[in-house]
Amino acid sequence: MFYEKDKQVIFIGSDHAGYEAKTGLKPFIESLGFVVTDLGAFNENPIDYPDVAREVAEKVIEYAKDGARGILICGSGIGMAMAANKLKGIRAVVAADENSAQLSRQHNDANVLTMGARTTNIDLMKKIVEKFFTTSFENVERHVRRVEKMDKIENVPTTDSGAGQDGASC
Repeated sequence: MFYEKDKQVIFIGSDHAGYEAKTGLKPFIESLGFVVTDLGAFNENPIDYPDVAREVAEKVIEYAKDGARGILICGSGIGMAMAANKLKGIRAVVAADENSAQLSRQHNDANVLTMGARTTNIDLMKKIVEKFFTTSFENVERHVRRVEKMDKIENVPTTDSGAGQDGASC
């Protein structure tokens, strides 16, 4: 895993809606023994969540061989997950409870956790974060096979859904 002075580094980011929650989570994550690398937002001024999602996801990809993981927080967690999942190698999950966090790690080898600051209180976020980072991927054949199938989907070319052969569109 990616470590800094014997501690795993967690990449974290938020938009303006998640700034306060992110700020509240950082000391908790550090108390679990991790080093937190904050990639923004750095205040509550409005910013676009896809920019932060991309930056965190790129770091998770860059350090994937070291087991890097990330946390993203926006108003609902949904936008961050959708944006992060656009990057090849990212398996981001919106977790609103501990069970979802646990299963996403055990069965899907999720590497980015997203949460909603407007939908999840800070105490529950802490429980979700702890479950996400203390749960390992169950390296059993069926889970490995399914994750490999997800990875293959990333490489499937998309079809042109625009105009037909004659240039007409539906």
